[in-house]
Amino acid sequence: MRIYLSSLGCKLNQSEMDTLAARLARSGHQVVPSPAEAELCVFNTCAVTHVAAQKSRQALRRLHRENPAARLVVTGCYAELAPEELRDLPGVERVAGNEAKERLAELLAGEGADPVPPLAPPVPRARTRALVKIQDGCDNACTYCIIHVARGRQRSHPPDQVLAEIQGLLAAGHQEIVLTGVHIGAYGRDRGGGDQDPDLWALVARILADTDVPRLRLSSIEPWDLPERVLSAWEDPRLCRHLHLPLQSGSDAILQRMARRYTTAEYARLVSAARAAIPDLAVTTDVIVGFPGETDAEFTESLAFVQEMEFARVHVFPYSLRPGTPAAGMADQIPPPVRAERARAMRTVAAASSRTFHRQFVGRTVEVLWESSRAGPGDPVWSGLTDNYLRVRAASPQDLANRFTSARLMAVAGDGLMGEIGQGA
Repeated sequence: MRIYLSSLGCKLNQSEMDTLAARLARSGHQVVPSPAEAELCVFNTCAVTHVAAQKSRQALRRLHRENPAARLVVTGCYAELAPEELRDLPGVERVAGNEAKERLAELLAGEGADPVPPLAPPVPRARTRALVKIQDGCDNACTYCIIHVARGRQRSHPPDQVLAEIQGLLAAGHQEIVLTGVHIGAYGRDRGGGDQDPDLWALVARILADTDVPRLRLSSIEPWDLPERVLSAWEDPRLCRHLHLPLQSGSDAILQRMARRYTTAEYARLVSAARAAIPDLAVTTDVIVGFPGETDAEFTESLAFVQEMEFARVHVFPYSLRPGTPAAGMADQIPPPVRAERARAMRTVAAASSRTFHRQFVGRTVEVLWESSRAGPGDPVWSGLTDNYLRVRAASPQDLANRFTSARLMAVAGDGLMGEIGQGA
């Protein structure tokens, strides 16, 4: 059967679709690059905000319009939380929550599979950077978040399984591995610990010791999961100098109402220690504005703290009311226009911080892993990333896909920098 896979939202959703693509191909299905070619479409939804849920519905309607004859299977967090809202959408044949998602390849195995797997491999979905899911679920209960309900309790993948998957991806040519999950900093805690059940940092050490991975990147890490003692891990240059540490608010009063487990002072000390230990570290973060009860003074405090921290990148989210969370029942819900205005103000500060971070690299030569290109007025313009998450664009007539080269950074441009490819590339 010809199957099209798509997802919305986090890197974990993308990783799950990559894994499903490989499993379906082994079962004899053909993973196709567009919905127009498909007999069946699988869409992995997101529900982290009401906007994400809305975008999930829109994407499903668009898939049906593009190919009305294709059957639709809906999975993911939105499917877990509100299956009844999805079952009546046009073309939807099956709604499978997050637990059923793990069995989709088995459920579809007998539905039109070829007796012999197709010669064409599954559609490459992350040629340079491969996402490896090391755990699922979350045992935290931040008052604004519904994901611990949608994903369930913390569950870690066995370390041998993680290593085997990484070895396979490296053999297939991937140059960067990204460890992802809902709460990767809690890796191993559900398995009891010990030599056979390492924590995240023991897993990282094992990956670096037992594989020849060119780059290893961590996805989001909660601040309380990054003890200063582990900062020495970045002495291995293959571990990317990039930490995504969700802040959520720069006001201690708001952090307490969110049930976050740190103060702004503790967060700032951690970031300072990390920057001292890891030269040129990129620290990125998430910030929510307009949380219930957020006063003008608390928002101003949060804005000032974000400005002070000089983040490399800030993802700004207006608070999204999620039914079933404690925050949904809190008094003093902030009106949407106020949330929108605060988001604009926070994004202005975030953009200035990002420019400041990028500007310090102008004139320096860096190593870039090139990903893709687009047509330019002359040579194609390639786009790639440094290990510390600088987006670099440079013109070159060569095919640089999935290659490392040096590049001299010439100017800040948009969300990254323009560069010149080094000699001998």
